[in-house]
Amino acid sequence: MEKKNIKFNSFYKIFNIASSILVLFSLILLLFKGLNFGIDFKGGTLIEIRTSNETVNISKLRSAFNSLDLGDVSIKNFGKKNDYIVKFEKKNLNDPKFISNLKTKLSDKIGETFDFRRVENVGPKVSAELLKSGIIAISLSLAAMLFYIWIRFEWQFSVGAIIALFHDVFITLGFFSLFSLEINLSIIAAVLTIVGYSMNDTVVIYDRVRENLKKYIDVKIFDLTNTSINETLSRTLITSVTTLLALLSIYLFGGEILKGFSLAMILGVIIGTYSSIYIANPVLVYLKVNHNTIVKEENKSNINSEPQP
Repeated sequence: MEKKNIKFNSFYKIFNIASSILVLFSLILLLFKGLNFGIDFKGGTLIEIRTSNETVNISKLRSAFNSLDLGDVSIKNFGKKNDYIVKFEKKNLNDPKFISNLKTKLSDKIGETFDFRRVENVGPKVSAELLKSGIIAISLSLAAMLFYIWIRFEWQFSVGAIIALFHDVFITLGFFSLFSLEINLSIIAAVLTIVGYSMNDTVVIYDRVRENLKKYIDVKIFDLTNTSINETLSRTLITSVTTLLALLSIYLFGGEILKGFSLAMILGVIIGTYSSIYIANPVLVYLKVNHNTIVKEENKSNINSEPQP
Protein backbone atom coordinates (compact mmCIF):
# COMPACT_ATOMS: atom_id res chain seq x y z
CA MET A 1 0.00 0.00 0.00
CA GLU A 2 1.41 3.39 -1.06
CA LYS A 3 2.16 5.77 1.77
CA LYS A 4 0.56 9.23 1.74
CA ASN A 5 2.98 12.13 1.56
CA ILE A 6 0.94 15.33 1.72
CA LYS A 7 3.22 18.32 2.32
CA PHE A 8 1.50 19.70 5.43
CA ASN A 9 4.76 21.29 6.57
CA SER A 10 4.84 23.55 3.48
CA PHE A 11 1.88 25.48 4.93
CA TYR A 12 3.05 25.77 8.56
CA LYS A 13 4.03 29.43 8.30
CA ILE A 14 1.01 30.71 6.38
CA PHE A 15 -1.51 28.89 8.63
CA ASN A 16 0.32 30.02 11.77
CA ILE A 17 0.00 33.65 10.64
CA ALA A 18 -3.70 33.11 9.84
CA SER A 19 -4.27 31.49 13.25
CA SER A 20 -2.47 34.32 15.06
CA ILE A 21 -4.73 36.86 13.32
CA LEU A 22 -7.86 34.86 14.23
CA VAL A 23 -6.83 34.49 17.89
CA LEU A 24 -6.01 38.22 18.11
CA PHE A 25 -9.35 39.11 16.48
CA SER A 26 -11.17 36.76 18.90
CA LEU A 27 -9.45 38.38 21.91
CA ILE A 28 -10.43 41.87 20.69
CA LEU A 29 -14.04 40.72 20.27
CA LEU A 30 -14.10 39.13 23.74
CA LEU A 31 -12.58 42.23 25.38
CA PHE A 32 -14.63 44.93 23.62
CA LYS A 33 -17.85 43.22 22.47
CA GLY A 34 -18.02 40.42 25.00
CA LEU A 35 -20.27 37.37 24.97
CA ASN A 36 -24.04 37.15 24.73
CA PHE A 37 -24.78 35.41 28.02
CA GLY A 38 -28.06 33.55 28.28
CA ILE A 39 -30.51 33.39 31.16
CA ASP A 40 -28.29 30.87 32.98
CA PHE A 41 -25.75 33.67 33.52
CA LYS A 42 -27.87 36.86 33.36
CA GLY A 43 -30.67 35.80 35.65
CA GLY A 44 -34.42 36.02 35.11
CA THR A 45 -37.61 34.16 36.01
CA LEU A 46 -37.91 30.38 36.34
CA ILE A 47 -41.28 28.61 36.05
CA GLU A 48 -42.01 24.90 36.35
CA ILE A 49 -45.01 24.12 34.13
CA ARG A 50 -47.25 21.09 33.75
CA THR A 51 -49.58 21.07 30.73
CA SER A 52 -53.01 19.47 30.91
CA ASN A 53 -52.36 17.55 27.70
CA GLU A 54 -49.25 15.57 26.66
CA THR A 55 -49.81 16.55 23.00
CA VAL A 56 -48.45 20.06 23.66
CA ASN A 57 -44.89 19.78 22.33
CA ILE A 58 -41.89 21.88 23.28
CA SER A 59 -41.72 23.75 19.95
CA LYS A 60 -45.33 24.95 20.31
CA LEU A 61 -44.63 26.03 23.89
CA ARG A 62 -41.45 27.86 22.86
CA SER A 63 -43.29 29.65 20.05
CA ALA A 64 -45.98 30.81 22.49
CA PHE A 65 -43.46 32.14 25.04
CA ASN A 66 -41.40 33.90 22.35
CA SER A 67 -44.49 35.85 21.25
CA LEU A 68 -45.08 37.23 24.77
CA ASP A 69 -42.13 39.69 24.82
CA LEU A 70 -40.32 38.09 27.78
CA GLY A 71 -36.75 38.47 26.46
CA ASP A 72 -34.54 35.40 26.03
CA VAL A 73 -36.51 32.19 26.65
CA SER A 74 -35.13 28.74 27.52
CA ILE A 75 -37.46 25.70 27.74
CA LYS A 76 -36.46 22.16 28.77
CA ASN A 77 -38.53 19.03 29.20
CA PHE A 78 -37.95 17.04 32.39
CA GLY A 79 -39.63 14.14 34.18
CA LYS A 80 -42.97 13.42 32.48
CA LYS A 81 -43.74 14.37 28.88
CA ASN A 82 -45.92 17.29 29.94
CA ASP A 83 -43.49 18.77 32.52
CA TYR A 84 -41.29 21.71 31.49
CA ILE A 85 -38.81 24.11 33.06
CA VAL A 86 -39.11 27.58 31.49
CA LYS A 87 -36.59 30.37 32.07
CA PHE A 88 -37.02 33.86 30.65
CA GLU A 89 -35.17 37.13 31.05
CA LYS A 90 -38.02 39.33 32.27
CA LYS A 91 -38.37 39.73 36.06
CA ASN A 92 -41.84 40.84 37.11
CA LEU A 93 -42.54 38.81 40.23
CA ASN A 94 -43.24 42.01 42.18
CA ASP A 95 -46.34 42.49 40.03
CA PRO A 96 -49.00 40.24 41.59
CA LYS A 97 -50.95 40.05 38.30
CA PHE A 98 -47.96 39.14 36.11
CA ILE A 99 -48.11 35.35 36.62
CA SER A 100 -51.92 35.13 36.33
CA ASN A 101 -51.85 37.25 33.15
CA LEU A 102 -49.05 35.09 31.75
CA LYS A 103 -51.03 31.92 32.43
CA THR A 104 -54.13 33.39 30.70
CA LYS A 105 -52.18 34.54 27.63
CA LEU A 106 -50.46 31.17 27.36
CA SER A 107 -53.77 29.29 27.53
CA ASP A 108 -55.29 31.56 24.87
CA LYS A 109 -52.37 31.00 22.49
CA ILE A 110 -52.14 27.20 22.88
CA GLY A 111 -55.69 26.32 23.86
CA GLU A 112 -54.66 24.28 26.90
CA THR A 113 -54.68 24.88 30.65
CA PHE A 114 -51.41 25.11 32.56
CA ASP A 115 -50.37 24.41 36.11
CA PHE A 116 -47.54 26.70 37.28
CA ARG A 117 -46.06 24.40 39.91
CA ARG A 118 -43.10 26.63 40.85
CA VAL A 119 -42.24 30.26 40.17
CA GLU A 120 -39.02 31.95 41.31
CA ASN A 121 -36.41 34.53 40.42
CA VAL A 122 -32.93 33.53 39.27
CA GLY A 123 -31.00 36.48 40.72
CA PRO A 124 -27.71 37.99 39.53
CA LYS A 125 -25.84 36.42 42.46
CA VAL A 126 -26.74 32.87 41.38
CA SER A 127 -25.94 33.74 37.75
CA ALA A 128 -22.55 35.18 38.72
CA GLU A 129 -21.76 31.99 40.65
CA LEU A 130 -22.69 29.87 37.62
CA LEU A 131 -20.41 31.96 35.40
CA LYS A 132 -17.59 31.71 37.93
CA SER A 133 -18.07 27.92 38.12
CA GLY A 134 -17.98 27.65 34.32
CA ILE A 135 -14.71 29.61 34.09
CA ILE A 136 -13.17 27.52 36.90
CA ALA A 137 -14.23 24.28 35.15
CA ILE A 138 -12.56 25.34 31.88
CA SER A 139 -9.41 26.57 33.68
CA LEU A 140 -9.06 23.36 35.72
CA SER A 141 -9.52 21.18 32.64
CA LEU A 142 -6.78 23.12 30.81
CA ALA A 143 -4.48 22.81 33.83
CA ALA A 144 -5.15 19.05 34.11
CA MET A 145 -4.39 18.60 30.40
CA LEU A 146 -1.14 20.54 30.77
CA PHE A 147 -0.13 18.38 33.75
CA TYR A 148 -0.90 15.15 31.83
CA ILE A 149 1.11 16.18 28.77
CA TRP A 150 4.00 17.38 30.95
CA ILE A 151 4.25 13.92 32.52
CA ARG A 152 3.47 11.95 29.35
CA PHE A 153 5.84 13.83 26.99
CA GLU A 154 8.78 16.24 27.09
CA TRP A 155 8.09 19.89 28.03
CA GLN A 156 8.24 21.04 24.38
CA PHE A 157 5.25 18.80 23.60
CA SER A 158 3.38 20.28 26.58
CA VAL A 159 3.87 23.81 25.24
CA GLY A 160 2.58 22.77 21.79
CA ALA A 161 -0.49 21.02 23.23
CA ILE A 162 -1.50 23.87 25.55
CA ILE A 163 -1.06 26.50 22.80
CA ALA A 164 -3.31 24.40 20.54
CA LEU A 165 -5.93 24.15 23.33
CA PHE A 166 -6.01 27.90 23.98
CA HIS A 167 -6.18 28.45 20.20
CA ASP A 168 -9.29 26.23 19.93
CA VAL A 169 -11.11 27.75 22.92
CA PHE A 170 -10.44 31.40 21.98
CA ILE A 171 -11.46 31.00 18.32
CA THR A 172 -14.66 29.13 19.26
CA LEU A 173 -15.63 31.82 21.80
CA GLY A 174 -14.64 34.53 19.31
CA PHE A 175 -17.06 33.03 16.76
CA PHE A 176 -19.87 33.10 19.34
CA SER A 177 -19.02 36.71 20.20
CA LEU A 178 -18.89 37.81 16.54
CA PHE A 179 -22.38 36.46 15.77
CA SER A 180 -23.81 37.24 19.25
CA LEU A 181 -24.78 33.60 19.77
CA GLU A 182 -26.09 32.78 23.23
CA ILE A 183 -23.69 31.39 25.83
CA ASN A 184 -25.37 29.08 28.34
CA LEU A 185 -24.41 26.08 30.46
CA SER A 186 -24.60 23.70 27.47
CA ILE A 187 -21.99 25.83 25.63
CA ILE A 188 -19.67 25.55 28.65
CA ALA A 189 -20.14 21.76 28.44
CA ALA A 190 -19.34 21.92 24.71
CA VAL A 191 -16.13 23.91 25.35
CA LEU A 192 -14.99 21.33 27.92
CA THR A 193 -15.70 18.54 25.40
CA ILE A 194 -13.76 20.44 22.71
CA VAL A 195 -10.74 20.62 25.06
CA GLY A 196 -10.80 16.82 25.49
CA TYR A 197 -11.33 16.14 21.77
CA SER A 198 -8.54 18.48 20.67
CA MET A 199 -6.11 17.01 23.22
CA ASN A 200 -6.92 13.45 22.13
CA ASP A 201 -6.17 14.31 18.50
CA THR A 202 -2.92 16.06 19.42
CA VAL A 203 -1.71 13.20 21.63
CA VAL A 204 -2.19 10.66 18.80
CA ILE A 205 0.08 12.67 16.46
CA TYR A 206 2.57 13.44 19.25
CA ASP A 207 2.88 9.72 20.05
CA ARG A 208 3.85 9.04 16.43
CA VAL A 209 6.28 12.00 16.39
CA ARG A 210 7.97 10.60 19.52
CA GLU A 211 8.24 7.10 17.99
CA ASN A 212 9.69 8.51 14.77
CA LEU A 213 12.23 10.63 16.67
CA LYS A 214 13.67 7.41 18.08
CA LYS A 215 13.44 5.59 14.74
CA TYR A 216 14.83 8.23 12.34
CA ILE A 217 17.81 9.79 14.09
CA ASP A 218 19.02 11.90 11.14
CA VAL A 219 15.62 13.26 9.98
CA LYS A 220 14.92 16.87 10.96
CA ILE A 221 11.82 17.63 13.05
CA PHE A 222 10.37 19.75 10.18
CA ASP A 223 10.11 16.69 7.93
CA LEU A 224 9.46 14.24 10.75
CA THR A 225 6.28 16.01 11.90
CA ASN A 226 5.02 15.86 8.32
CA THR A 227 5.69 12.10 8.18
CA SER A 228 3.90 11.58 11.50
CA ILE A 229 0.83 13.57 10.40
CA ASN A 230 0.58 11.53 7.20
CA GLU A 231 0.91 8.26 9.12
CA THR A 232 -1.96 9.18 11.46
CA LEU A 233 -4.06 11.02 8.86
CA SER A 234 -6.54 8.20 8.13
CA ARG A 235 -7.29 7.81 11.85
CA THR A 236 -7.70 11.60 12.26
CA LEU A 237 -10.05 11.90 9.27
CA ILE A 238 -12.19 8.89 10.20
CA THR A 239 -12.63 10.16 13.79
CA SER A 240 -13.37 13.75 12.72
CA VAL A 241 -15.77 12.90 9.87
CA THR A 242 -17.81 10.37 11.87
CA THR A 243 -18.03 12.81 14.81
CA LEU A 244 -19.10 15.64 12.46
CA LEU A 245 -21.81 13.46 10.88
CA ALA A 246 -23.33 12.76 14.30
CA LEU A 247 -23.10 16.44 15.31
CA LEU A 248 -24.66 17.64 12.04
CA SER A 249 -27.58 15.29 12.65
CA ILE A 250 -28.03 16.76 16.14
CA TYR A 251 -27.79 20.31 14.76
CA LEU A 252 -30.35 19.69 12.00
CA PHE A 253 -32.82 17.43 13.80
CA GLY A 254 -32.12 17.85 17.53
CA GLY A 255 -34.36 20.87 18.01
CA GLU A 256 -33.70 24.44 19.10
CA ILE A 257 -32.37 23.55 22.53
CA LEU A 258 -29.42 21.52 21.14
CA LYS A 259 -28.48 23.91 18.32
CA GLY A 260 -26.00 25.98 20.35
CA PHE A 261 -24.30 22.93 21.86
CA SER A 262 -24.00 21.08 18.53
CA LEU A 263 -22.77 24.22 16.71
CA ALA A 264 -20.04 24.76 19.33
CA MET A 265 -19.05 21.10 19.01
CA ILE A 266 -18.95 21.25 15.18
CA LEU A 267 -16.68 24.30 15.35
CA GLY A 268 -14.56 22.63 18.02
CA VAL A 269 -14.03 19.41 16.03
CA ILE A 270 -13.03 21.33 12.87
CA ILE A 271 -10.74 23.76 14.72
CA GLY A 272 -9.34 20.98 16.97
CA THR A 273 -8.44 18.79 13.98
CA TYR A 274 -6.80 21.78 12.28
CA SER A 275 -4.84 22.84 15.40
CA SER A 276 -3.47 19.34 16.07
CA ILE A 277 -1.81 19.54 12.63
CA TYR A 278 -1.01 23.22 12.12
CA ILE A 279 -0.55 24.56 15.68
CA ALA A 280 0.73 21.74 17.90
CA ASN A 281 3.30 20.37 15.43
CA PRO A 282 4.88 23.65 14.26
CA VAL A 283 5.61 24.45 17.94
CA LEU A 284 7.91 21.39 17.99
CA VAL A 285 9.68 22.77 14.92
CA TYR A 286 10.09 26.25 16.47
CA LEU A 287 11.44 24.72 19.71
CA LYS A 288 13.88 22.57 17.66
CA VAL A 289 12.91 19.21 19.17
CA ASN A 290 15.22 16.40 18.00
CA HIS A 291 16.35 12.87 18.79
CA ASN A 292 18.68 14.11 21.55
CA THR A 293 15.74 15.78 23.34
CA ILE A 294 14.02 12.41 23.78
CA VAL A 295 17.25 10.56 24.71
CA LYS A 296 18.18 13.15 27.38
CA GLU A 297 14.73 13.00 28.98
CA GLU A 298 14.73 9.18 28.96
CA ASN A 299 18.21 9.04 30.51
CA LYS A 300 17.13 11.53 33.18
CA SER A 301 14.05 9.40 33.96
CA ASN A 302 16.15 6.21 34.15
CA ILE A 303 18.65 7.82 36.55
CA ASN A 304 15.82 9.09 38.80
CA SER A 305 14.11 5.69 38.80
CA GLU A 306 17.26 3.72 39.68
CA PRO A 307 17.36 2.56 43.34
CA GLN A 308 19.75 4.57 45.47
CA PRO A 309 22.56 2.62 47.25
